Amino acid sequence: MAETNSPIPLKRLEQIANDVCNSVMEGVEYYEHPKTAQWNETIVNKMLKAVMAEATPSGASAPSYKFAINSTIVQHFVPTSSQSSQASEEGTSKKGHGGKRGMHSATGGYWNEKTDGMWSFKWDGETKGLDVVIMLIWIGI
Repeated sequence: MAETNSPIPLKRLEQIANDVCNSVMEGVEYYEHPKTAQWNETIVNKMLKAVMAEATPSGASAPSYKFAINSTIVQHFVPTSSQSSQASEEGTSKKGHGGKRGMHSATGGYWNEKTDGMWSFKWDGETKGLDVVIMLIWIGI
């Protein structure tokens, strides 16, 4: 594993992100575009609250970092009508039969490498026809 200057251990960040995504996406059955803004907003707010709590030293009123969080919900392919018909004939679910859409993202920053950094995480929502990608940036103050 690469060396990190994260204010929170990476395993703990992964646990927080998993817990947040599981909580927010718990009742979601499939990708619904009109609901994605609310899902993203809830993910960002829950992540920010948890990260700030974890990074605040005991007895301090605030962490010694600024944080920025981004959440992206990626929809998997929706089956075409012929795939839906084929899935119905085969007695299988329509979810996941269309495959996944490609996504590539890159981020860079100019900062103090000793105090600042970033981390990203992908929550696999294969059974729901979507994935959630979270990016956290921290800047020491």
